Amino acid sequence: MSAPRALADPEAYAMLRRHGSHSSAFLAMNSGNRRFRIHGVDGFVPYREAGRRHLFQLGGPVCAVEEQPLLLGALLARAEQEKRRVTAVQLSRAQAALHARHGFTVNQFGASFSIALDGYGLGGQRMVKVRNMVNRAHREGVSAAEVPAGEREGEWTATALDAVDAAWLRAKGRHVKELEFLIGERGGPGAPHRRLFTAVHEGRTVGYVSYSPVFGERAGWLYDLTRRMPDAPPGTVELLFATALRRFQEEGSGWLHLGFTPFVQLAPGGDAPGPTSRPLHRCVELLAARGRAVYPAAAQESFKLKWRPQLVEPEYLAFQGGVSPGAVWRLMRLTKSV
Repeated sequence: MSAPRALADPEAYAMLRRHGSHSSAFLAMNSGNRRFRIHGVDGFVPYREAGRRHLFQLGGPVCAVEEQPLLLGALLARAEQEKRRVTAVQLSRAQAALHARHGFTVNQFGASFSIALDGYGLGGQRMVKVRNMVNRAHREGVSAAEVPAGEREGEWTATALDAVDAAWLRAKGRHVKELEFLIGERGGPGAPHRRLFTAVHEGRTVGYVSYSPVFGERAGWLYDLTRRMPDAPPGTVELLFATALRRFQEEGSGWLHLGFTPFVQLAPGGDAPGPTSRPLHRCVELLAARGRAVYPAAAQESFKLKWRPQLVEPEYLAFQGGVSPGAVWRLMRLTKSV
């Protein structure tokens, strides 16, 4: 039987709406991701190839739960034919258990954070630091608003955002990285479905935040990409975030997901739903404790926790047939961790 034709972007988006339950599932729409599918299954597996021997899967199969073993098994069979080993990143606990049943070694890699918007507010003593930052940005004259859909791709908006990106890249330094494979992007196939909020100070765009749609039981929006000018007034990002949060509440959205952060909220002993690599667990713990120069996980976690998310969930890595140095190295190259 011949392979099914490639999925068009609208078809992939429709499948995500039907089956994409993970808070970061929409990242499957990012540029550079490919989509594995088989005849008879309404769904796909997002992935990227790295070198001649590795295939990296983003999240679990996007399809009905009862068909996930079939789709994952077909992907593994194709990888075997091509002499590739599969590594899956950013798996929920249920997806990690599925991969463990297919012979994967599973390790926790970090955690994702989510806010239930019903009844949520910035009042009270616990949110005083957030309010102070938002108010400071207001006092400095920063304004934040959503960019209308018809203006997101306009020349003026693109030029302003390009300037923010360029300043951010110059300021972040050689050694501080961002996990490219696991975050959102400004353009790409998913651009029409994202929401964009910008901050303006003295007539100049000084920051922006984009949000991706989330489907399934905890439908809402995912905070997937943020940039700010180095000289943006303090509180600019907090003001952007609070502005978007209020807008989503007004629209009746159920959840605002803050996204995945690696090397944080690690369970004692490397608790995972399947066989675990102790050396890899120790390596992840070491990066959590001393890896600030590689990736600013602690700063990201601190920003997310100060919004008092009600839900913190572990996220997992899964290595087919056990952890190999080659797979770890290729993953670090793919995500630009090195």
